[in-house]
Amino acid sequence: MDAKPRMEFAVDMKCDSCADIVKNALKTRDVEVVMLDVKKQLLVVESQLSFKEILTLIEDTGKRAVLMGYGSNVSSSLGAAVAEISGNNVNGVVRIVQLANNNCLIEGTIDGLTPGKHGLNVHEYGDLSDGCRSCGNHFNPHNFGHGGINSEERHVGDLGNISAQINGRSSFRLLDSRINVWDIIGRSLVVHEKEDDLGSGQNERSKVDGNSGPGIACGIIARSSGLFQNAKRLCTCDGVPLWDEREVPIVGKERTRQKL
Repeated sequence: MDAKPRMEFAVDMKCDSCADIVKNALKTRDVEVVMLDVKKQLLVVESQLSFKEILTLIEDTGKRAVLMGYGSNVSSSLGAAVAEISGNNVNGVVRIVQLANNNCLIEGTIDGLTPGKHGLNVHEYGDLSDGCRSCGNHFNPHNFGHGGINSEERHVGDLGNISAQINGRSSFRLLDSRINVWDIIGRSLVVHEKEDDLGSGQNERSKVDGNSGPGIACGIIARSSGLFQNAKRLCTCDGVPLWDEREVPIVGKERTRQKL
């Protein structure tokens, strides 16, 4: 069986007609609905679309939704991670899921970049005490030369380039055979100032970092939930529903269910 990504969403569905509306919206983009449970407000889909694209399809129906878990049709527990990227007016979220032992999906959306290509790499340290400067070198456990994501010789952390559009947004989806989620949790993901030459340059920096310049935004790679590993629907401290959390302050008197 080919490994394909599966995503679990909590969806604010109250009745069967709500579920039908969501299901019909997903069919327009050939998203396979694997499970839909109104009582549990649970939706599991299989798709090559990004989680943000699917989230948009769901919420365009008027139903609020939150990504709860990521896995594959082979296994729900091979490992998943997330990195919240920030720095220099750049921000975004990158999600990483192990689809199979030699198949890792890296997908994300990052805003605030200058238009064009930017190197993307896993670095060895999850240390942001001095911004991206304290993240260390590329993750390179085998002491290989620098390359691109498809190069025969490369650092494990070499993910090539992402491209930002004129509006500064880069949305990307990469498949990699060398990264394993459990090896990179606790490390960092770094977006660089310039295009990575993938080791093709003539100077020494090309073999180290592809002449991609300093890191301009980064985030620590943290473990995230696989499929069915996160049952949260309400914040136990104040009763705020999961899909309302982004609309209220993190703390304070205004963060109550009664105020929503």
